[in-house]
Amino acid sequence: MDPTNQIIVALDCDSRAAADALVEQLGDECRVYKVGLELLTAAGPDVIKGLVAQGKEVFLDLKLFEIPNSVAGAVRAAGELGVSMVTVHGMGGSGIMSAAVEAARDFPGMRILALTVVTSMTDADLADIGVADAVDEQVLRLARLAQKAGCHGVIASPQDVAVLRGSLGPDALIITPGATLPGESPAEHARPGTPRAAITAGASHVVIGRAVTRAADPAGAFRVVRASLAP
Repeated sequence: MDPTNQIIVALDCDSRAAADALVEQLGDECRVYKVGLELLTAAGPDVIKGLVAQGKEVFLDLKLFEIPNSVAGAVRAAGELGVSMVTVHGMGGSGIMSAAVEAARDFPGMRILALTVVTSMTDADLADIGVADAVDEQVLRLARLAQKAGCHGVIASPQDVAVLRGSLGPDALIITPGATLPGESPAEHARPGTPRAAITAGASHVVIGRAVTRAADPAGAFRVVRASLAP
């Protein structure tokens, strides 16, 4: 895969203006953007329409966790907007994930990805909510459940990739938030890794945030990340 298509830049912005400015700075360098809860709440669906109109792919990271009918409705709405990928929460179980997959059938270009365990969570956090297993065990369990439900792939930390690729096979998408450049602070991510390590382990995509979005030269920073992924 072209390294450019493997990099998803996180538009973790608090306004449409900030998002638009970053996309303009990146220009033709970046083809895939993540839109999450903050930007969608601040700017509404028009920000997605704007990206799609520019020929960009949108990874809509909403981690949908609701009754199956509501999740299906949200997936259909995302499809109408032209979204390429949308996330559901694996903890919602087979019913939610299957509903999302079924709703996506009307949009052949859209992929459903299941979140396994949020990259900020640790074994202690899982214990707080009554999950006795370690994070790596829970990640693998939910990934297998997602595959059985028909999801096109999963969201997991860079440290989970190798085991997941071995379990899910060569065709599953594995998208890794928590990718940080060497020397960069992992911020809130408890299980980080470099973009190159994640791709080498078998990730299909890496999500990059601050390393690009807060750089003095975002396009230059993007090129550095892309170069790090070159074979």
